[in-house]
This record gives sequence, C-alpha cells and structure tokens, in this order.
Amino acid sequence: MTSGDALLPVAGRAAVRRATVRLVSADRWAFTGALGLNALAAAAGLAGPWLVGRIVDAVRDGHGAGTVDRLASWIVVCALAQTLLARWARYVGYRFGERTLARVREEYVERVLALPASVVERAGTGDLTARGTADVATVGTTLRDVGPELLVDTVQAVFVLGAVFALDPLLGAFGLFGLTPIWLALRWYLRRARDGYLAEGAATSQVAEIVAATAAGARTVEAFGLRERRTAASRDALEAARRTRLYTLRLRSVFFPAVEVTYTVPVVGVLLLGGWLHARGTVGVGAVVAAALYLRQFTEPLDQILIRVEQLQSSGASFARVEGLAQAPRGESEGASAVPADDRIEVRGVRYAYERGGEVLGGVDLTVRPGERLAVVGPSGAGKTTLSRLLAGIDRPGSGTVTVGGVPVAELAPELLRRQVVLVTQEHHVFLGTVRDNLRIAEPTADDAALWSALAAVGAGDWVRGLPDGLDTRLGEGGRPTDGSQAQQLALARVVLADPHTLILDEATALLDPATARHTERALAAVLQGRTVIAVAHRLHTAHDADRVAVMEGGRLTELGTHEELVAAGGAYAALWRTWHGRAPER
Repeated sequence: MTSGDALLPVAGRAAVRRATVRLVSADRWAFTGALGLNALAAAAGLAGPWLVGRIVDAVRDGHGAGTVDRLASWIVVCALAQTLLARWARYVGYRFGERTLARVREEYVERVLALPASVVERAGTGDLTARGTADVATVGTTLRDVGPELLVDTVQAVFVLGAVFALDPLLGAFGLFGLTPIWLALRWYLRRARDGYLAEGAATSQVAEIVAATAAGARTVEAFGLRERRTAASRDALEAARRTRLYTLRLRSVFFPAVEVTYTVPVVGVLLLGGWLHARGTVGVGAVVAAALYLRQFTEPLDQILIRVEQLQSSGASFARVEGLAQAPRGESEGASAVPADDRIEVRGVRYAYERGGEVLGGVDLTVRPGERLAVVGPSGAGKTTLSRLLAGIDRPGSGTVTVGGVPVAELAPELLRRQVVLVTQEHHVFLGTVRDNLRIAEPTADDAALWSALAAVGAGDWVRGLPDGLDTRLGEGGRPTDGSQAQQLALARVVLADPHTLILDEATALLDPATARHTERALAAVLQGRTVIAVAHRLHTAHDADRVAVMEGGRLTELGTHEELVAAGGAYAALWRTWHGRAPER
C-alpha cells in the first residue's frame, strides 16, 4: 500500500512482521538472553505474594514469630534477586535495541542511496526527510526503551496470571474473565490506531515537504510575491497534521480511561468469589489473599503493556514507513546484468510525458556516435533537459527506446550506468566534509595527484590551493563556504575522476562567468578527448565547438548537422546564431 500518490510506499502488516523477525533473527542470542533473564526475574517476583499467603496461613495455624521471620526473609531474598535479574535483563535488552536500531539506520541509508533520482523527485525530499528523522527516531525509541520494557512486562504478566491459575484454576479463570472489557477496548483501539498513525505520518511528511520547498525557493517566493500563497499552503498542511494528531489523541482518550476503570474488576471479582469458595471450604484464606495480590500485582505490568501497545502503534506506523523503502523502485531490472557492446547511443521513437502535464517529447530519433561531441540547443521548454534525463537513464521513455551498446540505458545497474553515462546539471551539492572527501565520492581510490589533476582540468586548482588547508579544508556548514561557481567546478572535477565514456552536460557551466565557462568547457574537452560529450546549452559557442548540433523544438528533433551546415541551411539554428551575435533575424 502507499500513503499517497506522490509519496513513497508504506509496508503492509505482513512486510512489517517479516522485517521484525529478520531484525530479531540477526541478534537472536541477545534476544533469547533478554527473554530468559526476564523469565527468571518474573519467577522471582512470583515468590512474594505466595509467601505472603503462606504467612497468613501460618498465623492462622498458630505458628510463632520465627516462622513469619523466616518467610519474610525469603521475601527479601526473592525481591533482591528479582531486582538484580531485571536490571541485567534490561541491560541486555537495551544493547539488543541499540544494535538493532543501528541495522535499521544502515538499511535506511542504503535504500535511500539506491533510489533512482526520478523516484526521489516524484516523492519529494520532505517525505524522505520525515522518514529518516522523525520515523527512525520513533523506531529507535521503541527498540531502545519500549521493546525491552514490553518484554519485561509481558513475561511478568504471563507468569503472574499463571500463578493465579496454579493457586486455583477457578480463581484464575474468573480473574481472566474480568479482563474481558480491557480486551474489547484494546480490539476497538487496534482496529483504528494503525491507519490513524499512518495518516499522521503522511501529514507530517507533507508539512516537511512544504517547509523544505519554501526554504529552498525562498528567493523565488520573494521575487514573485508568492509569500501569501506559500503561507496558505503551509497553513493547510499544518491544519491537516493537526486533524490527524487530534484523531489519534481521541483514540487514546477513549482507550485509556476504559482500561483504567476495569483494572479493579478482576481483583474485586476474585475476592468475592474467593470469599464464597472459602465459606464452602474449597479454598483457603491464604490462597485467596495470594490470588488477590497476584491480580493486584498483575495490573502494574498490564498497565505498562497497554501503554507500550499504544506506543507500538505509533512506532509500528513509523517502522512501516521506514521499511516501505524496500518496496520502492530500485532502478534495477532483469537486464541489469547486461553489459553494453560498445559506447554507441541510439534513441528510437522516444515519447515522454510527465504525470501532470502534456507530452514533452514526441517521436525523437537520434544516434550519438562514440567519441562525438554533440550540442543540443533550442528554446526553453523544447524538451532538451527531458532528453538529457532519458539519455542518462534517470527516467524511462513512455514509448520507444534509449540504448547504449544495444542495452536500454534505464536497465543498467546503477554502478555500471554511472561508469558509462554521467549527467551534470547546473544544480550541484557540496557535501559536508573536506575537499578531498567531496572529490573521492566519484573515485574513492584516487590519490592526491589525481585530485589535483582533476581540479586543474576544470580551472579550480588555484582557488583550492588558496584554501587554508588545501584538500583538507572542510566545506559546507561549519566549514569554508563555497559559491555556486565553485560548487559547479567541484562537480565537474568529480566527473573527470569518474571517467565515464559519455558525459551529458545540461547547462553544467551556467553558474560560471562566460570566460571561465568557455575555458572550463575547452579544458574538459581536452581531458575527455575520445569520449562522448552531449552538451545542452544556451551559450552557442558550445554548439560552434561541437562536432554536430541537434536542434529541439516543441519536443521534436527538427535539425541535425554541423554548425556550418545548419547556419548555411538558414533554419531555426541559423536564426538562433544570428540572434546570439546581436544581428536581426532575416526575413
């Protein structure tokens, strides 16, 4: 199931159960140890009420203070044993919880990194952020605190109830029957709680998405006067989140009072039944007292269990959202093991339309020869960026094929794809860490000589050498800030280190000044000599330097040829070229 058309999948109950079993199995000895220690602690705790019953019977039978003192001493010993065993059990349980939480976090990071970019873009960063922060934190609280405590309380409750049956089966059955209202209230709550907490999680994701989008586009919001519109969207999202939280609050406000009222029913019932049975001589006073104390003792773990069950509904919904990433598309298919025969790129009959828009590519045919430099130009909205995303395997065509070496690009395994085709856009990210860390993302084994060579190739060597610690200078928040052009140069340096056979540049030098951009493009061309370069550009000097130029208009490829051929043809490209040089278009 999913929590919404735009959001990532949410795991169903069966998938959550399987994931839980998998996590427990991964550290089964710790779990078994915690369970055994809790059982011993619960067994030690059963001695107290039984010994009190023995004391009552001893006094009624006329035994002296020595007998009472001896039995009381055993109560102290058993209480001390229970305390030590329970403490040991919690220690083992907490260690189990922390190790399991570490596995959940590691799996989450691995799954996020395996998501195709198109899936992340459709889902939005808000949903991923909410799952990776609030949901993982909720799961962590359960594993660290709720899980071990629930285990302790469950074992204690089972042992206490078993002790009542051991004293007298009829008293045990009557005490169990007195718990029926609690069972009914619990069923009512559980039928509604999971969906309520899932809706609450989805609403929280929506709030995070709107806040993140507004913050990222703050300048655009200010420039176009969208403040009121974004405020209204935030208010609507917060109102939806408020309604979902109120719903889960109403569930708790009905469930817990109903449970609290029924706690005394089993104790009162056993005392009344025990008195009636004692009057008929079928049960002793000590047994009745012990049974009542057991049931009174039973309310404490039962109360904690019900509180933990409520917390488990919230954490279960969070775990379903975290585990849902396992069901998201991973960008791999049956053809993932295929290896391209060569570097030739073929685009045949490609059509593509976005989910909430019309067709942006309509029947594109294109062949890019190995080692060719191809420039893709055209007006805004012509489909250039969409074509570059299809060539890079980020999106799949609605119809038609995009292949490299005879293998569909979108079916290549991610590791193989990025070694063959790399897309670089004008949107770049500087990761927290040193310059060296940022570069080695592309090639972890690169030595410093290779890093400096890559930086020099994109014109970034001088400013990096001017940093306080050179390659060891920390960048990003808390370190040395970088502007847009420097971030762009770092991204291009990563491309040089990745050394793909095909490089797609979608306005990759847009943030550089014209002189630096031209120098960088020529330096890249020299470094990538013999490799295929597909450049989507508005600066037509890029097209002038290319082997061929492809002109996109209205989602179609309208012209294809060398710069000289297209200028001589007098078509759309010739008009763009004249406009670029400040000459009026010919009529």
